[in-house]
Amino acid sequence: MTDATTYVAEFIDGPLEGDFEQRSLVHGEPEQRVGMVAAVDGLESLFWYDAVEQREVNGQVRVKFRFDAGDSDPVESDEEND
Repeated sequence: MTDATTYVAEFIDGPLEGDFEQRSLVHGEPEQRVGMVAAVDGLESLFWYDAVEQREVNGQVRVKFRFDAGDSDPVESDEEND
């Protein structure tokens, strides 16, 4: 039985490349843009991703998201902590 209130987000590039996440549908639809907070080299950063493809696999909605580097925090390591 599939859950009609969630979808699977797949991050196809950027800092979260290869990650998958179960997310809630908003008003029955997947989000078109998501902000993700992640630690890169110990520093928390905000990364924005835009939906680029939606499909159904075995009754589950899956959405591929592409990294928006222009709106995201820079991906830089903290040299002092290395």
